[in-house]
Amino acid sequence: MRGRGPGEGGFTLIELLVVIIILGLLAGLVGPRLFGRVGQSKLATAKAQIELLSAGLDQYRLDVGAYPSSGQGLDALVRNPGATNWNGPYLKKPAIPKDPWGTPYHYKCCPGDHSDFDVWSYGADNAPGGEGENADITSWETK
Repeated sequence: MRGRGPGEGGFTLIELLVVIIILGLLAGLVGPRLFGRVGQSKLATAKAQIELLSAGLDQYRLDVGAYPSSGQGLDALVRNPGATNWNGPYLKKPAIPKDPWGTPYHYKCCPGDHSDFDVWSYGADNAPGGEGENADITSWETK
């Protein structure tokens, strides 16, 4: 084997270090913005799911004549709780979705505190209140 001569190409250690530094700077600038978008997309997903649950609850009321009680819960959208005119399931998927943070949605009915029914998620921190990704997402504020 022959070594490289003066006219043959290759990268020096300094050139490789410069490229690595540039890539590190780009990752440092772009990475935080992308992670911020993940939180926003989870909030948007929770709002969309609450709207779908609300639409299912409205369809349930049209068929049965009343919303499911708090005791029956959101499960009444996918399994008949013993209602005579139940014509479900009222959701496309066979199970009630969990919020984007893996926690079940909360439901209160007949009446709710803010409307005929209330559906909400406590957000990323799973505690009442909060800001940003920790903020509560509710049916009465998404309508």
